[in-house]
Amino acid sequence: MTDWLKAAQSQEKDYLNDLTALMKIPSVRDDSAATDEYPLGPRPAQALAAFLEMAEQDGFRTKNIDNVVGYAEWGEGDETLAILAHLDVMPAGKGWDTDPFDPVIKDGNLYGRGASDDKGPGMAAYYALKYLKDQGVIFNKRVRFIVGTDEESNWTGMHRYFEVEPAPTLGFSPDAEFPVINGEKGQVSLKIGAPATNGDQYVLESFHSGLRFNMVPREAVALVTVPDRNEVTAAFDQFVDDNPISGTAEETAEGLRLTVIGKAAHGMEPEQGINAGTYLATFLDRYNFAGGAKSFIHFLAKYLHLDTRMAGFDGAFTDPVMGELTMNAGILNFDQDNGADIDMNFRFPKGITPDELETNVKRVTDQLGMTVAQGPSQKPHYVDPEDPIVKTLMQAYIDQTGDTDAKPEVVGGGTYGRLMDRGVAFGALMPQTPNTMHQANEFQPVAALIKSMAIYMEAINNLVTD
Repeated sequence: MTDWLKAAQSQEKDYLNDLTALMKIPSVRDDSAATDEYPLGPRPAQALAAFLEMAEQDGFRTKNIDNVVGYAEWGEGDETLAILAHLDVMPAGKGWDTDPFDPVIKDGNLYGRGASDDKGPGMAAYYALKYLKDQGVIFNKRVRFIVGTDEESNWTGMHRYFEVEPAPTLGFSPDAEFPVINGEKGQVSLKIGAPATNGDQYVLESFHSGLRFNMVPREAVALVTVPDRNEVTAAFDQFVDDNPISGTAEETAEGLRLTVIGKAAHGMEPEQGINAGTYLATFLDRYNFAGGAKSFIHFLAKYLHLDTRMAGFDGAFTDPVMGELTMNAGILNFDQDNGADIDMNFRFPKGITPDELETNVKRVTDQLGMTVAQGPSQKPHYVDPEDPIVKTLMQAYIDQTGDTDAKPEVVGGGTYGRLMDRGVAFGALMPQTPNTMHQANEFQPVAALIKSMAIYMEAINNLVTD
């Protein structure tokens, strides 16, 4: 029997060299730099080109599709096994102890944007596939290692792949956690708007918080005009002392600038973060703002602050198999030209629909003179635990970890796995490893990444030689 862990350990040096080279590319989607040649901006395309060049040198057949998605292929057969990863990363944000795009290893942990989501796990799966190819394993299926460059936003690349290429038979995405994710909640965002109106004494000049809909905002900054800056500053300082945040009040020529620092977290588990935006709104809600500014502040403070389950909208919902509905207030903006722009991101189980979520929110926004617009949605996804893809992956995980109590799981995160009827998410976050995806100081233990490579080796081997 092959010692898969020993095989993975033999790849560690080359794996880390290739991985850190990819992590140094700040492959964040940038619409401001988008062109016809680079629809998502140049950096995601740069990461894609670097990966495909590496895969071609490793002997794979490769293809770049419109600079938004590509694949490395090996094997032949009537069936196609897809391994779907992504090369784009979230914006780094603030609060890092190291350069997010200059990866370093400290105390056995690899730090840098993409270490956990998804360059580290993706490259572990790629190296597992490469090892099997190099060892001369005869594949009875065509295997395509497909890499997207827009997973953290709109899945532009992977949607393009499924438009122009044959659908895989089965597959997995190394973009979540172990053991196996056989169910993913649905997703939808609701966009909340309000007019750019204010009162006379208290004026909300601007309010900005959040980088992406699927991140809990770490920072919030508001510029306000108030009758008594000293009184507001003293009250703000006390508010900061009384809550799990940090913050500053700064007098400027334009007004009083209030800054709150919370804690970022993945939008699928918003309770793990500290939403700086809703904390700042909760402080401002004590003052007599008016118009659209008042509606914006009050909506955040009363209905979104410390609520990740829609309790304030009487919309809490739980499915016995897929779990709870979750809600993340990810982007919270107000300015004098455009008014309010709030992006509420929901992860919902089967049994409830986006239209029902919108109806619950609209009952509140109608009272506040605000608007609601529903964005694109994804349905809940579920693969039977008895499906061979689930059972094969579960067995590989159990063999390599000894975790005989492990069971398939349902999560709120959305991965490329849901694009296939028989698609699941598989690793690479180990149960004992903290989840730092979308956060500052994102990391993965190197030993855990190598262990995940061993799991992928056994799993892919068993899937292509059965």
